[in-house]
Amino acid sequence: MKTKIIVFAPHPDDETLGCGGTIAKKLAEGCDVFIVIMTDGRFLLLNYEGIDSDPTPEQVKEIRRGEVLRATKILGVPEENVFFLDFVDGTLAENEKSAEEKVAIILQKFSPEEVYFPYEKDAHPDHQATNRIIKRAIKKLGLKPKMYLYSIAQKFARFGPLLDSFLSIFKRDRVKIDISEFISLKKEAVKEFKSELTIISPRQSQPHSKDLNKFLKKDEIFYIARLN
Repeated sequence: MKTKIIVFAPHPDDETLGCGGTIAKKLAEGCDVFIVIMTDGRFLLLNYEGIDSDPTPEQVKEIRRGEVLRATKILGVPEENVFFLDFVDGTLAENEKSAEEKVAIILQKFSPEEVYFPYEKDAHPDHQATNRIIKRAIKKLGLKPKMYLYSIAQKFARFGPLLDSFLSIFKRDRVKIDISEFISLKKEAVKEFKSELTIISPRQSQPHSKDLNKFLKKDEIFYIARLN
């Protein structure tokens, strides 16, 4: 039996930025990897650049869906292993009960040995909500997977990661996955997120390029989650 792994991403990109190298590595080791995208990511350009037309949020949703399918395909994930729950970007906290029901169905179907989802200290409300939803669903189902948390952007971005790194020495809850063998694959996957890499605002004469290099290091860091 193959080891089953599920990666939960609040938005279409979090799975690749936070776990892309680990996904490729696990697939190379013969595991089955499934990706669950919680929200549709439609408000990316509206939130960051104030763009609400050309493209519209609905068009951004479709753009990002295509991007994540291409990125995960590069990593080696079959399209049929990518699931979209399609909650509206930014509304996950308002829909936790419904999201938990959908997540529970997926968890029950696959009974994964490992689950990856966002760190509770990430700044975005959708990331925090995803953390709560996954933990509750796992606990209610009585499953016992290994749980790994990835961080995209902490609330206390300047000092939070340093403090957590220091505390983890004592708590022994931080693991480092060497993805050096798969870093080139992850770089190719990240390039698919063109809607983020080059954001063109009506107020700018030049495209604004978002720096995603911080996610392209030879190690991916995870925190071990435990249920209360």
